[in-house]
Amino acid sequence: MKKYVDVIVPLPIAGQYTYSLPAEMEEKVQIGCRVVVPFGRKKFYTAIVTNVHYAAPEGYETKDIEEVLDSTPVLLPKQFEFWEWLASYYLCTLGDVYKAAIPSGMKLESETLVVYNPDFEASASLPEKEQKILDLLSNDTEQCVTQLEKASGMKNILPVIKSLLDKEAIYVKEELKRNYKPRTEARVKLADSGMDEARLQQLFNDLGRAPKQLALLMKYIELSGWVSRETTLKEVTKKTLLEKAGGSAAVLNGLVEKGVFEIYYQEIGRLDKGMLKTTDINLLNPAQQQAYQSVLQCFREKNVCLLHGVTSSGKTEIYIHLIQEVLKAGKQVLYLLPEIALTTQITERLKRVFGHRLGIYHSKFPDAERVEIWQKQLGDEEYDVILGVRSSIFLPFKNLGLVIVDEEHENTYKQQDPAPRYHARNSSIMLASMFGAKVLLGTATPCVESYFNAISGKYGFVELKERYQDIQLPHIELVDIKELAHQKRMQGPFSPRLVKEIKEALERKEQVILFQNRRGFAPMIECHTCGWVPKCKNCDVSLTYHKGLNQLTCHYCGYTYQVPRSCPACGSVELMNRGFGTERIEDDIKLIFPEARVARMDLDTTRTRTAYEKIIADFEQGKTDILIGTQMVSKGLDFDHVSVVGILNADTMLNYPDFRSHERAFQLMAQVAGRAGRKNRQGLVILQTKSPDLPVIRQVISNDYEQLYYDQSAERQIFKYPPYYRLIYVYLKHRKEDVLDMAADAMAAQLRSGLGSRVLGPDKPPVARIQTLFIKKIMVKVEQTASIAKVRDYLLAVQRAIIEDERFRSLLVYYDVDPQ
Repeated sequence: MKKYVDVIVPLPIAGQYTYSLPAEMEEKVQIGCRVVVPFGRKKFYTAIVTNVHYAAPEGYETKDIEEVLDSTPVLLPKQFEFWEWLASYYLCTLGDVYKAAIPSGMKLESETLVVYNPDFEASASLPEKEQKILDLLSNDTEQCVTQLEKASGMKNILPVIKSLLDKEAIYVKEELKRNYKPRTEARVKLADSGMDEARLQQLFNDLGRAPKQLALLMKYIELSGWVSRETTLKEVTKKTLLEKAGGSAAVLNGLVEKGVFEIYYQEIGRLDKGMLKTTDINLLNPAQQQAYQSVLQCFREKNVCLLHGVTSSGKTEIYIHLIQEVLKAGKQVLYLLPEIALTTQITERLKRVFGHRLGIYHSKFPDAERVEIWQKQLGDEEYDVILGVRSSIFLPFKNLGLVIVDEEHENTYKQQDPAPRYHARNSSIMLASMFGAKVLLGTATPCVESYFNAISGKYGFVELKERYQDIQLPHIELVDIKELAHQKRMQGPFSPRLVKEIKEALERKEQVILFQNRRGFAPMIECHTCGWVPKCKNCDVSLTYHKGLNQLTCHYCGYTYQVPRSCPACGSVELMNRGFGTERIEDDIKLIFPEARVARMDLDTTRTRTAYEKIIADFEQGKTDILIGTQMVSKGLDFDHVSVVGILNADTMLNYPDFRSHERAFQLMAQVAGRAGRKNRQGLVILQTKSPDLPVIRQVISNDYEQLYYDQSAERQIFKYPPYYRLIYVYLKHRKEDVLDMAADAMAAQLRSGLGSRVLGPDKPPVARIQTLFIKKIMVKVEQTASIAKVRDYLLAVQRAIIEDERFRSLLVYYDVDPQ
């Protein structure tokens, strides 16, 4: 009887696909294994098997799977259950989840290869571009289109490829591209494995005239521990042998050619396997000990606990003690952080305690390394503690006991694009419940929803109000920059008070952090004569000027433009920079304090994993005096010598069109302020704003989170926002604005017929066109008592009805559930 498999393909397509199983593969396939399947015309994808059965599908003829890639599953049953929940809750497909969850090195993809035809003879001379492609292919006979494009420097290479195809000078073939290659190490062994003393003596004599080869052979005998033919030899790497013997690769190759040595390759992996010296964990102070015991008590009754501890109260030490407790019970821990920047500091602290039981997982790691961590977690020697950013929730856990979500309020836990638009905090609570594990949410500034759940009794709640070693909270001083600007007393973005405090801190050999939540040199350029502002041709946004690159960049689609020399509207050459980005602040601070060592930490300066580590390490070691940064600098980093923090413009955070803007502004400012003042003295925060009378500013100054919560909570109850209501944003995109308007109106009308006043819109979002697509947004507000599952089903049914309309075939519809 013929066997079939149901599979998920890594494409945003609803449902699963059924393929037939060739007889020779029937015994190899298991649920959770990867298989290669044909999909569409000449395309191949790596799919994951979710079911093996004998029921032939109705309505279409099945294709055979091409290849089975795994002998054991790479997707565990609990993971698949988690994937199904994510797809259902966040209104996306299983293919979306698969694409986000699995490292790309484990997803083979089809890639078009261009192959040189050696039998081709030209009847006449070829055009220059075609000859160039053939010359490139004569050196390397198989290359993919993107390689040829890069090597030739041609912008649109496809017509040239097509012309050569027509002449049969080349042909194309589809080949499975394997992204992941195991790391191997070259090792050396004696070619004659049964070598005895007589044969060895003969070799020594033969090599008498080749002293370098003889020295290499003798060094091998020493390193491998050869005594007699019965000896079990130690493995010797090529690198070690050449280093210890002081020989060259040419000398070693000579011995290989003479049949003395053989070189073979051993898979070694990329993960750090060196021995690590671990230390005992620190004792907790009385306040920490009390909080720790309270958390354990909460876990006896509740599955989730919120630890609300002021900045620098030593929450990490409590986490370490909890991890130790869970490991003693033989279970695993997932420790989530909002930013890669944070992992570099906390890694050292955790490695000192947990050594090689700790694994680190984040997107700045090379893909091959992430593949190996995934495979290690599937093996028998998996990491007990995983430290990582939001994508770590997808790793295969076998026995999860605790999830720690540090800085749980951070919006970077929410994935924005592409789908699944999941929230790592909420998703990790679901993941933990599948394992019967506990979740600890830790923060100095809880998100309103978490605090609501804690004080209403849904979560356990523990407070830690004392800073470690009784360090005082920083003194926050308010500076009204509106008044100073009128009086022309500002030095660029710096008030005289801030300049004075920076100067005094530098004289005391202390450090300064300056916070500006905008990267680039200037948020925009403007013509002084006519007011023209350069905008992106693909998106409805003004372009940001980056001085170091001397270009204008769209921060939505990434498109870059040359800086115009004159205004294209009126011809004026008076183009001015408006506003201040981190790059400009760096320039300005260097002019005021030319002796100071200045560093900048934002998305432009931290594109690689090592860039983060270097900026933070230099600041920790006192090699940097002033650190300028975006919100990255606010996230729980511990520096001992920071005495002054400058918040350059609080208004950019407060004036954002979002119901969370005041909550966010409070969190950001309180977190940035928390970087000031550590071991020996109270820190100072200079908060510059044009709106000193706003309640949220006063709440930051007095560090009054409770008042902020009650203000925000009352407002949200009136206007039906979380935590009293759930939000789902429905986004519609189309290339034609008139088609989009019709589709959005039709969808909103259908949604209203079923959901009534819960539906608001459609409206234009703040940025109404991105990457040439126009955007409309419909907001759905659902009360907590309503069935969210029924609402999701209704949304999908309406979407299907709209897409089936001929006019809206190319309409894109997606959802943002619980937007942040």
